[in-house]
Amino acid sequence: MAATRLELNLMRLLSRCEALAAERRDPEEWRLEKYVAALEDMLRELKKQSSKPAPELLNEYSRKVDFLKGLLEAEKLSSSTEKALANQFLAPGRTPTTTKERTPATKTVHLQTKARCTGKMRSELLGTELNIRKRKGLASDEKQSAVELDAVLQHHQDMQEKLAEEMLSLARSLKNNTLAAQNVIKQDNQTLSHSLRMADQNFEKLKDESDRLEQHAKKSVNWLLWIMLIVVCFIFISMILFIRIFPKLK
Repeated sequence: MAATRLELNLMRLLSRCEALAAERRDPEEWRLEKYVAALEDMLRELKKQSSKPAPELLNEYSRKVDFLKGLLEAEKLSSSTEKALANQFLAPGRTPTTTKERTPATKTVHLQTKARCTGKMRSELLGTELNIRKRKGLASDEKQSAVELDAVLQHHQDMQEKLAEEMLSLARSLKNNTLAAQNVIKQDNQTLSHSLRMADQNFEKLKDESDRLEQHAKKSVNWLLWIMLIVVCFIFISMILFIRIFPKLK
């Protein structure tokens, strides 16, 4: 099915937003945020249309818009550590927006953003270490700063491992819930099929009994009709005999 005008406008604006997100923007830059808000409105209107795209394509559009929205929210965080953690939870698009792209632009933006956040976090950590060295200036203090740096890095690594374990646990729970739901649906389908078969059998039995009852009713009516005819004939003959036997009195 051909794309509508609204879908084409959404694709153009989405491609523009991906290009803006890939650039190093000024903190005062406002266009991307306004564009993403317009994308959300266009996506809502597209979902309401009767000639809307396939569900898979709509889900891909929603995924990319949510990624750009999450990217803007992550940039508003104060520390580089929070930005890095927020970027890890972002899910870029799976397919290119335009035919000119070899890989999805959102995936490229995701990798660039993660690299920038990691670089800023390292710079902050190294800047902290240099400040400590300038203040202390002793070998023991340098050793202590190195230990503190290792502790900070270890803390971040532990946080990332903990987040990964929580994500794996959620994935397992989701898988178990999905399997349980599938089993319940399968059992419900089997019960429904059995009920339909029983209903068909009962309908056939009811139909047979109705036919038999109808035939029996017809037979009863036939017998009653013959009995009434015999009674009428008997009465008629009796009246004739009565008239013959007892003539009219003069």
